[in-house]
Amino acid sequence: MRTNENSRLHKLICGLALLLAITPLVYGQVTTPQTTAVERNIQSIPNGAKLKFKGVVIAREGETFRIRDRNRTDYQVLITDRTSVKANGGFLRSGKKYPVTEILRGLIVEVEGRGDSQGQLVADKIRFDESDMRAAITSDTRVTPVEENQQRIAGQMDELYAVAAEARNEATAANTRINDLDEYDVQEQAAVTFRVNSAVLSPEAKQQLDEFAAKAATAKAYSIEVAGHTDSTGSEAKNFRLSRARADAVIQYLAVNHKIPLRRFVTPMGYGKTAAVADNTTAAGRAQNRRVEVKMMLNRGMSQSPKSTPVSNKP
Repeated sequence: MRTNENSRLHKLICGLALLLAITPLVYGQVTTPQTTAVERNIQSIPNGAKLKFKGVVIAREGETFRIRDRNRTDYQVLITDRTSVKANGGFLRSGKKYPVTEILRGLIVEVEGRGDSQGQLVADKIRFDESDMRAAITSDTRVTPVEENQQRIAGQMDELYAVAAEARNEATAANTRINDLDEYDVQEQAAVTFRVNSAVLSPEAKQQLDEFAAKAATAKAYSIEVAGHTDSTGSEAKNFRLSRARADAVIQYLAVNHKIPLRRFVTPMGYGKTAAVADNTTAAGRAQNRRVEVKMMLNRGMSQSPKSTPVSNKP
């Protein structure tokens, strides 16, 4: 009789031990999604509060993007016309300026700005390393599978950093794409001409720019290059000033009449008479050279279009 009681007691103790061992696993499975939901909330920034931090871009939509720091805290960042976007410069030189369209998913950036009434960070400065830009372009096509995995599994930010690090290690083997960061695909282009010694847009030139702006209105993530030119008449200094004035006139018309944000424009350039497309010894040739060329471009790392015309922005 005593033996049977001892046996039942032994079985009861074993059953309780097994139950205690299983309980943490069960509760861990229930609470994991709740923890994930909290981690994915966007951190609100107090209105007017100044903040500077470093993280990786995990999503981009219009004029805003989401950034996640190493603590897995997400912030919503707003880009404005006053936002300065540059690569970190080397010794005794400032970094290269970039249009805001260059901010890609997977790019590690340092952001400085102030909070607004919506809890977003209004960016004053955005800085990044050139090597991180090359890595982000290489890994852009690989980010989507990682993001889908993040939606199913909590804490995948470490994996995204690992992808970025791996892409940097593969940069040497990806020379075809990485070494051509300054190459763009031209989506639309126009060339408007001017009268002698004039930077005033003619009705025909305005019509050409109207058609160009209508196509830009439906585009996304684009930048516009504006280059002014002259014929060979006049002094070199005068031609450089005149060509730049013509480029500025085109930008002003597109910005004022078609509300194209200034951040879409690459710094305009006046080339004077140095880039003639026709014979300057004839009146017809000089008329063709008195022009401004306007190009709407997408960085080749952001868009691969079989119908676009590749051009180089290298000097």
